[in-house]
Amino acid sequence: MIDLNINTDLARKIITGFISSEIARAGFARAVVGLSGGLDSALSCVLATEALGKQNVLAVCMPYKTSSNDSLEHAQLMIDLFGIQSLTIPITDMADTLISREPDMSYIRKGNIMARCRMIVLYDQSEAFTGLVIGTGNKTEILLGYTTIYGDSACALNPLGDLYKTQVRQLSRAMGIPEVIIDKVPSADLWVGQTDEGELGFTYEEVDKLLYLMIDQRYSPKECIEAGYNEKFVNKVIERVRRSQFKRMLPPIAKISNRTVGYDFLYLRDWGT
Repeated sequence: MIDLNINTDLARKIITGFISSEIARAGFARAVVGLSGGLDSALSCVLATEALGKQNVLAVCMPYKTSSNDSLEHAQLMIDLFGIQSLTIPITDMADTLISREPDMSYIRKGNIMARCRMIVLYDQSEAFTGLVIGTGNKTEILLGYTTIYGDSACALNPLGDLYKTQVRQLSRAMGIPEVIIDKVPSADLWVGQTDEGELGFTYEEVDKLLYLMIDQRYSPKECIEAGYNEKFVNKVIERVRRSQFKRMLPPIAKISNRTVGYDFLYLRDWGT
């Protein structure tokens, strides 16, 4: 029996405590969150607001010209419902300066450019607002490598990174996020008709259960298959997790000296503060 249910009260307490302590540990008091209209960013924004106070959180909406009306409406719904201060900074001109150089550019390349343009905006607002960037990536996306390096994966701290997508939905309901956002089809909204599950080739509900066995319960591929999972599905997911490992690591450094950053020069994140 695979049970992905969480104690939402405890998770809420742990994560809000994590946000407030990590922000303070770094010498800050405020945070910036990219608010897309999707579920993950909505939850990160609400958790940050509860942890720091709404006066200390800035939600930044960064639409592209093809962004759906639902995304914009749902982002505004969160802003109005929770009283979050916000800015809207379109990225169309930024992204199209590069995209227009190659009219036949693939959707993936365009999506990566948009994700990285948004992170430029967020880190600029981080300096202007004097707040750290809060991440919005969940455990499922991180394990599958369904992120853009230096795009949506970039952040100073990530409150959702140990919650599978199905658990994000549970905590979102407990925190009063509107059902219209919780129940919507997951999409990075990078092009018209794009959906996360359509790109991945399986649903979050399916893959979360398999990932739980593989990662949390340390099942081998053979044990996952014996537990009833299709062999092709198991191999596909394992391959994605393995091939995306580089996205979860700091860039390796060629070791020349006796004390190399990340190998021998190791200190806590708040060392020196």
